[in-house]
Amino acid sequence: MNVREMMSFLIMFVLVSISHVSALEACPNCGSMQVPYPLSTNDNCGNPRYRVYCNNGSLEFLSAQKFFYQILSINPSAYKFIIRPPLIQKNTCYSSDLDVGGLLLDENSPFNISTHNTVMLFNCSETILLSPLNCSSISPCRQFEKVEAETGCIDTLCCSFLKDSAMTSHRIRVRVGGCTAYTSVVDFNPDQIVESWNYGIELQWVPPN
Repeated sequence: MNVREMMSFLIMFVLVSISHVSALEACPNCGSMQVPYPLSTNDNCGNPRYRVYCNNGSLEFLSAQKFFYQILSINPSAYKFIIRPPLIQKNTCYSSDLDVGGLLLDENSPFNISTHNTVMLFNCSETILLSPLNCSSISPCRQFEKVEAETGCIDTLCCSFLKDSAMTSHRIRVRVGGCTAYTSVVDFNPDQIVESWNYGIELQWVPPN
């Protein structure tokens, strides 16, 4: 290999190395929120498998059903972030993501729903009573519907459950003929008043190799 070939090889090596290093960098802030590695808002930062979206200064997660959920907070050391539950449309008891069947994550993605979410379902059909969910008068969903009466969910059949490891970690389902609305609280504490609940859906990711 002559000197010119050697120089060309070294230059190419340096360029490839720089490109690789830049791809491992954290992305710029989205609005006031930091975007820690491996989360990626574009092809030039983060890890593209961990894609999130910066839409008009709001950091958002895109479900497998192409529905955007706002990211409220990120805990990079625990590989977790919390997304805002869908709005329950006023006086309808319908979640805003009802048309897409609720929250669905791509099973081939590095993201899944953590076991720290207490999910509350509203406006359910009576078939849900055959499930092991908490549909009793002391279910936390009863506290929610009294405080959030404008949702139209008061006095509908509601149930709650802790999203544990025995359940699918990629879906919270709503549908007409089943339950039409839901919300979620992270690290639910029954001793807290409704106004102090930490509303959100906690997602976690598998760290890159």
